[in-house]
Amino acid sequence: MTFEDFPVSSLMDITSRPDLVFVSGQGSWLFDHAGRRYLDFVQGWAVNCLGHSPRVIVDALTTQASRLISPSPAFYNQPMLELASLVGRTSGLDRVFFCNSGAEANEGAIKLARRWGQKARGGAYEIITFEGSFHGRTLATMSASGKPGWDTLFAPQVQGFPKAKLNDVESVERLIGKDTVAVMLEPVQGEGGVNPATPAFMRALRALTRERRLLLIADEIQTGIGRLGTLYGCQSFPDVDGPVRPDIMTLGKGLGGGVPIAALVARAEVSVFNHGDQGGTFNGNPLMCAVGLAVLAEVARPAFLAHVQAVGSYLSERLTGLAAELGLGPERGMGLLRALELGTDLAADVVAAAREGGFLLNAPRPSVLRFMPALTVTTNEIDLMIEGLRAAIVHVRRHGAARAA
Repeated sequence: MTFEDFPVSSLMDITSRPDLVFVSGQGSWLFDHAGRRYLDFVQGWAVNCLGHSPRVIVDALTTQASRLISPSPAFYNQPMLELASLVGRTSGLDRVFFCNSGAEANEGAIKLARRWGQKARGGAYEIITFEGSFHGRTLATMSASGKPGWDTLFAPQVQGFPKAKLNDVESVERLIGKDTVAVMLEPVQGEGGVNPATPAFMRALRALTRERRLLLIADEIQTGIGRLGTLYGCQSFPDVDGPVRPDIMTLGKGLGGGVPIAALVARAEVSVFNHGDQGGTFNGNPLMCAVGLAVLAEVARPAFLAHVQAVGSYLSERLTGLAAELGLGPERGMGLLRALELGTDLAADVVAAAREGGFLLNAPRPSVLRFMPALTVTTNEIDLMIEGLRAAIVHVRRHGAARAA
């Protein structure tokens, strides 16, 4: 089939897409309708933590689909219970609510914090978030986000989300008032351009929220499930008595390894929803929970996380070397969530040129490239990507945006 044979006009037009249709994938590679292959360093925006169509997910789906798919969230099911127990044991938190997307999990975190504020803080409801943050595309999570321009999109926005500056604890402290109930952040801002919180900031923020009796909410939609080289991103930030531990944590993306599942996780003391406050038709269904259980068990292996740390360091080294060679800006990030500053607003053109060369990259900002490969990526695949990226940058510099598109 040619691209023109596909009924693309039936889809609502909500984003610009290239003229290709992906039909299969394996590991770090995708294949389109014309049989061309692409080395994928986007992986559904850090979703496919085990790569495309890994055997462990295929087996989990096949086995569970033949047993039970969706009995209703009004009842317990075995995969739901087993996955909740595993998340609780590995995170150090106590209660889990499963849902379908990161935005839904973050929406739930906002609701839970406000309910806790009603019950424990005299009706406090404001949640301090951060400039450059991204928490989802519902009205509340868009309002919580610090993405430029989102403060007026679909106005009026949901109120109650004052914005602090990442890695500036004094900017947080200045915003705390009688209505403040929580502080919410990504350990590494992904959509904002891969901006990590510093260890000192995370420790200070945890100390400040404890001192002021505020909840600390960690949006781990992108940083959770091994992405930073620890099972959960906050575990990469040491505190005085172990890793930083939030009061509420949200998971998504990598938790399902490609299928739609997310989680709202919290300490028992703040899990104060009344019956009926939270729910959802597909939430906690055994099909998705069986996949989450298989993915989490795989990623939690010490050898797996050691691999992520090793190849994350290798990717950082190769990007740093390329930056020095081509006169680019710095690279930054943690684990296998990394960014490269190009120095000029050529990122979208480089992404287009790389795609023409068979490499899938992402540009969260006009001058920034983001790299989110499968956690199973190899050093050989990283070397291939670096060669493709070098060629794309050189092409754009020589021929300009028009011919790269």
